Amino acid sequence: MSGEASDWPRPRGGGKGEGGGAGTGAADKVPQSSDGDPDPARLHEDFNAVWGNPRGWRSVTIVNHTAIGLRFMLTGLGFFLFGGLLAMLIRTQLALPGHTIMTPEVYAQVFTMHGTVMMFLFAVPMMEGLAVYLLPKMLGARDLVFPRLSALGYWCYLFGGLILCASLFLGIAPDAGWFMYTPLASATYTPGPNSDFWLIGITFVEISAVSAGVELAVSILRARAPGMSLDKMPLYAWYILTMAMMIIIGFPPLILGSILLELERAAGMPFFDPTRGGDPILWQHLFWLFGHPEVYIIFLPAAGIVSTLLPVFARRPIVGYAWVVVAVLTTGFISFGLWVHHMFTVGIPMLAQAFFSAASMLVAIPTAIQVFSWIATLWLGRPVFHLPMLWLTGFLVIFVAGGLTGVMLALVPFDWQVHDTHFVVAHMHYVLVGGMFFPLIAGLYYWLPHFSGRMASPALGRWGFWLVFGGFNLNFLVMHWTGLLGMPRRVNTYEAGLGWDLPNLVSSIGGFIMAAGVVTVLADILLHFRFGRPAPDNPWQADTLEWATALPPSPYNFISLPRVEGRHPLWDQPGIGRELAAGRGGLAVIDHGRRETWGTDPASGEVREIIHLPGNTALPFLAALSLAALCIALLAKAYGVALAAAVVVAGLLLRWSWENGAHPAAAPDARTAPGDPPLHSRTADGPGLWGMALTLLADGALYLALLFGWFYLWTVGPTWQVPEGGGMAGSAGRLLLAAAVVHTLAQFGMRRMARGGALRHGAAAFAAVAAGGALALGLVYAALQAAALVVTATAHDAVIAVVLGYSLAHLGMATAVTLLQALRVRRGYVGLEAPYEPLVVARLWHYNGGVLWSSYAALVLFPPAWGGAWGGV
Repeated sequence: MSGEASDWPRPRGGGKGEGGGAGTGAADKVPQSSDGDPDPARLHEDFNAVWGNPRGWRSVTIVNHTAIGLRFMLTGLGFFLFGGLLAMLIRTQLALPGHTIMTPEVYAQVFTMHGTVMMFLFAVPMMEGLAVYLLPKMLGARDLVFPRLSALGYWCYLFGGLILCASLFLGIAPDAGWFMYTPLASATYTPGPNSDFWLIGITFVEISAVSAGVELAVSILRARAPGMSLDKMPLYAWYILTMAMMIIIGFPPLILGSILLELERAAGMPFFDPTRGGDPILWQHLFWLFGHPEVYIIFLPAAGIVSTLLPVFARRPIVGYAWVVVAVLTTGFISFGLWVHHMFTVGIPMLAQAFFSAASMLVAIPTAIQVFSWIATLWLGRPVFHLPMLWLTGFLVIFVAGGLTGVMLALVPFDWQVHDTHFVVAHMHYVLVGGMFFPLIAGLYYWLPHFSGRMASPALGRWGFWLVFGGFNLNFLVMHWTGLLGMPRRVNTYEAGLGWDLPNLVSSIGGFIMAAGVVTVLADILLHFRFGRPAPDNPWQADTLEWATALPPSPYNFISLPRVEGRHPLWDQPGIGRELAAGRGGLAVIDHGRRETWGTDPASGEVREIIHLPGNTALPFLAALSLAALCIALLAKAYGVALAAAVVVAGLLLRWSWENGAHPAAAPDARTAPGDPPLHSRTADGPGLWGMALTLLADGALYLALLFGWFYLWTVGPTWQVPEGGGMAGSAGRLLLAAAVVHTLAQFGMRRMARGGALRHGAAAFAAVAAGGALALGLVYAALQAAALVVTATAHDAVIAVVLGYSLAHLGMATAVTLLQALRVRRGYVGLEAPYEPLVVARLWHYNGGVLWSSYAALVLFPPAWGGAWGGV
């Protein structure tokens, strides 16, 4: 197939001024050349003065999405190489029977860290990093809506990953498997700090994942180019939106499980100990409530790369855009109903096995819709077979094969036979490596000109592909056979004569061939920075807006912002990049000193406000560094130091929230040009409302997982014990009810403040509401004391203590931020011209009210009702 420029689709439409957008601003403020047109060189200089990134040690203050996205990807690459090295050690150990290169203890640490690094430190962060880098450019924006949150996420990811990996070099790495099953991971069977590194380190890293999920979801919904309605969004944005929502809902159950298991190990609270009313199967439920959606969290962004690249190389729009969007959303929804797919052998009821078996096969339908859309797009197009297409072809072959073995494992009788064998290991690698790694490399080759402004070598890239493709199949295709022959997972050696000798040797050879392919690809990428030919504008003749930027892009992406009329802006408006660079689009003014982008309607994409963004700051770095100190102190059991670090973190975050909204550091000049909408901090519907809503959604997912554990242990726990007195019976229950009533009264007061009452009554009104919150907090603490819980004796008391502790933490947080609002009213940062922040804080109060009332229902009303129905417990 030909790849000449004449073979590409000719862009449609065009004409001078086509890059313009709503509210282009006051033209007389735009630097102009002698002929009256905007002066691009002067514009670039002025924009760079506001948006530019510092160098040297001050680079830790950078919050720009381009730099943060690249940091995510480069750090993910480092962890990938580390995890790949561990994989080679595993394959060396298993190449021949009786190998003793590693002791059983070291082997357990190596295979645990291999899975942990690849799943938690490479796959998800790498995909999030690519999305952080691409989405503002693809959506026609200058940055994500919460730049400081992106920076915090990166530093948490880096520090958490380093803490986790350091454990291996210290000889105390996690060794209970990357899934940390109890009771193996409990203090009884893993008494050292090994499991603690996993539990604390992964929780730290997952702060990063959830932060990025909130950032990406709000940015997609609220910061698109004018005219880019939901039905005109690039498919990649739909995939990332679904992934982000899955992270927000799916990661909190694992965070909760990690907290509970660490509390059991450090404080003796028996959530998973059956001798004291706990249940180790509860850990599996919490883990796989995260774990199976995690598969699709990894796959969907990769599929988004496929749906972005295939139309470009097929030289036609994708077939069935709407069908693909529905399939993506359906995949995300169904994925949360499959977690028991991994638990068929633990003794769950047959009816549940049948349900989850059917659900596991059902998810193949939306996946097949996407595959058929890709095939139809190729069939109806005029494909050109550039290097990225080679990797996409490899993806289609491997992922379809992995999907077929997934359907096999959805059949309960077959799963019983091969569970915990190498067949499952092979299937997992076919789905995850085939479904994620091959599209990722295709995407990296496709967007390399964006990173470097140069083109990679097709010859070296093809060598890398065939080595990876051949080595991968030699490794894992044969591993299916090893599993069918009965070789169990997680064994460090095996005896000769079992039929496993030759398959393991072949798999190991394949693994090293694949590693050689990875090295070839990396060499190609590194060499292209020096020897690659300069890339022309839009080198692939693509249709999405990221190719309308400079190559590589400036920190602000676009000097002026585009308006979009269709799904394929660069095919519809071929000269849009030059028009935007010349300052003929929207928001081409920078003399106010603000970083800003359009805030648009979530559905229609029409302009609502101007979102002004924070500049460079060291606060995210310092907050993450303090969190790292907190984690290290917890690992060392230096709880006094941990408490001090927690206070520092709280202080930094409060300082962070202080420089917000109408604060002079956030908006040095609040004026807007005639015809432009107001700044978001001067409205009642900025992105912070959406950010708070999604943060509380993640918070609520964690709380619901906690209630799930409570009800699960009450109804299913085989040795559930209710101590004499029933915990929350009597005065403890009445105090909790009083706390809920007091909070509800304060909550209504906060609601009135958010609707404008604060503007009439001032700081005193916020102080009064905060006092109500403090009283509710005191009543919950009194309830905790009155319950006389013995948290180390029974899981019953331990769960109650965690539920009440959760309420205390949230009430304290709401009280603190409300007092902060009172101070901001006194300083004039909240008022008639800036009514936005109380609305954000009010959402936290409403959430806390729901938590208190549902906790009262679960802890006080449910136990006697359940006991009455069943004649006691």
